[in-house]
Amino acid sequence: MSYASIVVSLDTGPETGDRVRLAADLARRFEATLTGVAARRVPAPAAVNDFRDAEAIFAREEARLREELAQVRAAFEREAGEGVPTAWCSAAAHALAVLVQQARSADLVVVGRPGSGDADPGEMGVEPGPVLMEAGRPVLVVPPGIDRLRAARVVVAWKDRPEARRAVSGALPFITAADQVFVATAGAEARFEGAEDVAGHLARHGAHVTAHFLTCHARSAADEILRFAERQDADLVVMGAYGHSRLREWMFGGATHDALRTAPLCLLMSH
Repeated sequence: MSYASIVVSLDTGPETGDRVRLAADLARRFEATLTGVAARRVPAPAAVNDFRDAEAIFAREEARLREELAQVRAAFEREAGEGVPTAWCSAAAHALAVLVQQARSADLVVVGRPGSGDADPGEMGVEPGPVLMEAGRPVLVVPPGIDRLRAARVVVAWKDRPEARRAVSGALPFITAADQVFVATAGAEARFEGAEDVAGHLARHGAHVTAHFLTCHARSAADEILRFAERQDADLVVMGAYGHSRLREWMFGGATHDALRTAPLCLLMSH
């Protein structure tokens, strides 16, 4: 199994270049096509005197959007570099809706998460949570300041739920190529979650894998997994995304989506 098509979400924020470089490197590694996606709505005119005023304002906003999209596309093509088949999708529409639409023909969706001091990426930016809930594809969430993902050491945050099973399936290209894979569960019921079975399954795929049962000393199972990943010098955690699309939030064990928003390494997640 490999990734033949990777989609990366773009915006006008400061981390877009890093995210494109990371996604392009993955596309080279997996010999995949990389599609850049950027979109935002044209704001409706407000407080206008008549139809002609509204039409003129709308035309100016359309021109501004075209200019923004041209700048983002130029950055995408520049940062993607050579040796990667690329495609481009842009639209005057809601950014999330366009990205989810493009996800139907993708094996992997790459999105960023903002840092605490990052500027607002505007309406082109998408939050990871809604993408996870609606894309129906594995989503790679890239934290600020990371422009490369080696994935030589991968932690699978295992919980015996459908979301985690889908995450493992979606991450198989990374898992089978990794030098070492750690299937980890945390909490009092960890030994009953089936981590050893999952490790055996991944070993049959050719992965170099071990199972680990963690006592939960952190505030949540998710935090314990992230601490374990740091000790193992991993740069990718594979985990299910648990939650409710209506509320645009999810949990891992007892943790809130804050764990995802502050994780210092890439997370590959599926809902």
